[in-house]
Amino acid sequence: MYRLSSDDLIYGYINGIFPMADTDGTLYWYSPDPRAIIPLDTYRPAKSLRPVLNKRLFELRINSDFESVMRHCAVPRSENDGTWISDEIIEAYVDLHQMGLAHSVETYIDNRLVGGLYGVALGSAFFGESMFYLVPNASKVAFHYLIEILRKQNFELLDTQFINDNVRRFGAIEIPRPEYMRILKRTLQKKARFTEPVLDHLFRNQSD
Repeated sequence: MYRLSSDDLIYGYINGIFPMADTDGTLYWYSPDPRAIIPLDTYRPAKSLRPVLNKRLFELRINSDFESVMRHCAVPRSENDGTWISDEIIEAYVDLHQMGLAHSVETYIDNRLVGGLYGVALGSAFFGESMFYLVPNASKVAFHYLIEILRKQNFELLDTQFINDNVRRFGAIEIPRPEYMRILKRTLQKKARFTEPVLDHLFRNQSD
């Protein structure tokens, strides 16, 4: 029986497609047109977030508990919602994480995971997948530091797939799929590291 693999994910991302599960677990591959991206040079934190950042209310960690971030993201937002993140998808992305290609940015309070996001880094492109929060601002802070990482590490593309109100507030725009594919091809040819030990140290001490 076919199971989604990390190789399938890599092949999909480099060709501009990504998987989502239906309510019955059936996998489908998507390539939106237009495609949503967040320009890294135009993002600015909302004024309401700046006091939260200055107070350092959250401890930031990178890749500390990738699977838990995914499982939190897979929880339906309400009783009427489903989830596109099936166990099969989680297993494949965890394998990709173990290969060093999928990453999470996590926020903690008193050593408890309260928010975060995950995605995939290939070349100088980062493909944002999902985020969650258990307390206000936890995912927004994680996203803010994702942007900081991508900027410092010279990433050039932040793909957010579909446009919605959640990504609009971070500055997402839509571009035609042919333009996205041109950008994707260029950014895949340039190497960028998602994180470095010095950055890990910085984020672990945000709450000090």
